[in-house]
Amino acid sequence: MIAPLTKRILRTTGILAAAAVVTALAGCSGSQGATTLDTKAKVTIQVWSGQSDAAEKIVESLAKEFEKLHPNVNVDLSPGASSTDQLLQKLSAGFAGDQYPDMSYAFGSWAGQLESSGRTLDISADVKKPDVKWDEFTEAARGTAQPSGKKVIGFPAVVDNIGLLYNKTLFDKAGMAYPTKDWTWDDFRAAAKKLTDPANHVYGYGYSVSGSEETTWQFWPHLWQNGGSILNDAGTKSEFASAAGVDALTFLQSMAVDDKSVYLDQTDTKFGQLFTSDRIGMITSGPWQLSDLKTGGTKYGVVQLPGTDGDHQTVSGPDIWALFDHKDKNRAYWATQFAQWLTSAEQDERFNVALGNLPLRSSEADSDAVKKEAAAFPGYEVFVANSANVKNTRPTSTGYAALSVAIGKSISSVLQGDGEPKSALERAAKTADQALNKK
Repeated sequence: MIAPLTKRILRTTGILAAAAVVTALAGCSGSQGATTLDTKAKVTIQVWSGQSDAAEKIVESLAKEFEKLHPNVNVDLSPGASSTDQLLQKLSAGFAGDQYPDMSYAFGSWAGQLESSGRTLDISADVKKPDVKWDEFTEAARGTAQPSGKKVIGFPAVVDNIGLLYNKTLFDKAGMAYPTKDWTWDDFRAAAKKLTDPANHVYGYGYSVSGSEETTWQFWPHLWQNGGSILNDAGTKSEFASAAGVDALTFLQSMAVDDKSVYLDQTDTKFGQLFTSDRIGMITSGPWQLSDLKTGGTKYGVVQLPGTDGDHQTVSGPDIWALFDHKDKNRAYWATQFAQWLTSAEQDERFNVALGNLPLRSSEADSDAVKKEAAAFPGYEVFVANSANVKNTRPTSTGYAALSVAIGKSISSVLQGDGEPKSALERAAKTADQALNKK
């Protein structure tokens, strides 16, 4: 399993990068190109893949295959930057200098900023065509590609979700039954408390308290399962400081402060390492964790997240292939065609699934490629099925980066015994609302 660009630490970097360049994205309109579509005309589309190593080789091979299918099209493909998180800064500079690609990999957290630049292509009409099969993408993936709800700016590129990973060695040692898909959060709390062995530095659960997006996005399923929302429908005001949010954070506080069953990770990465080495009984993480577990020889299992009243919602942080407008109908057409082709089930099985990422489309769930990956990495199939529990879209508005930092700090403080859930969330909401309404 090789998924270097979907490691959660890079997604967190993407959130911070978005905050750093949010004010620099706007630019003047591009020069005029072909005003009438001619699908047989020679055309070059520039694509920034955002990939490296094995992933870059695969996408290069696919681009060459697309060129053979369409001899009049040249796909000028490159990584675009030395690392994925630097793509946003390079796009910003490109907008200012009128030198930007037709298509680029982009972290989902950048979608709102990219749309606000005025440079993105609107493919809302294209995705309604039956052959696109837009409804095969998860709701969260579709929502990320439509950040303001006004237009669709690209295709989903990577999807993920988090489930409950449990350490079989520690469960066996404690004489406990393994978690099931029907677990409630009360079941989870009780198990975490029983697994905790302070004398031997063993914890029932691990949670990030770095204050980063890792801290924040792990909280969202708790909020949603309690009936809460991150933002109002207009996206202009935060709603996470509701009773649902307070209940969710109070639950985590009870585990961390009262039960002392939670390893509080300041680094975002150590809790995964400790789980692998049989020091933490359960973590909530995604498919990117499976490679490390296989390498470490860890005996583990995977189930969907514990639920509230039968609701087992999870969270996803999809990335996108963003499309950009050069006022050239031929370039726009072929960039859209390439993005659609690249994210089709046939190509996705050779790209994302082959790299260990989850399949983009629901139609791939029973494919041979998915079965092969599940055989190599047990639990992968659980994450594939868990896509059905992705019900809400993590916001991609221009204020989300600041919102994430604000609530992340509040969660971290409360879990470390400093402050109470209600007041901490209310303080975070004030900061978030200022960011959401900043012009």
